[in-house]
Amino acid sequence: MAKVFTIPARPRLAERRKRERSSDPRYVDGQRLLIQAMRYLAVENRVSNRAAIELLSEHVRTRFRMSDSPLS
Repeated sequence: MAKVFTIPARPRLAERRKRERSSDPRYVDGQRLLIQAMRYLAVENRVSNRAAIELLSEHVRTRFRMSDSPLS
């Protein structure tokens, strides 16, 4: 049986370009809309809307985007 030798390649850090970060206005608007929905649900009936508030909170914490789709 033959032996396989691998030599790890070091990443070339100098060649990587740093990309400027900019906030997407759609993302910010989506987050704002989710927060407003959570506030509305909390004011209406905090106890019965708890599951919905937790679901929206999970999306906010995981950087959910309104334009995301599982089909794309």
